[in-house]
Amino acid sequence: MRRISPREYERLMRKMGVKMQEVPCEKVIIVMSDKELVIEEPKVVVLEVQGERVYQVTGREVEVTKEAALEEFSEEDVNLVAEQAGVSIEEARKALQEVGGDLAQAILLLQARKGSVDAGKV
Repeated sequence: MRRISPREYERLMRKMGVKMQEVPCEKVIIVMSDKELVIEEPKVVVLEVQGERVYQVTGREVEVTKEAALEEFSEEDVNLVAEQAGVSIEEARKALQEVGGDLAQAILLLQARKGSVDAGKV
């Protein structure tokens, strides 16, 4: 079987009514119930066939467990939560893990905890 050049392949696809478009992206994340699949340095091509869009993704894959994914908070986010709630960096990080990374929820949680501790001191 002879090899088809990319140019000829694209021409044949157009002839069959398939539109191809490359999508520039840095990372693709597929979220599953127990883990995340991260495709680094991906090449993403969108194929449009009879009105349906098909995404073809190739690249280097890395599996990340949900626990590890939750622990990846930017230092800026952790510092913001710690500053706004008046707590340590470690407490802020734990609160972010508990609420799944929601900054506002983490701040409210810490303020509520701090309020109940302060109320107990009175």
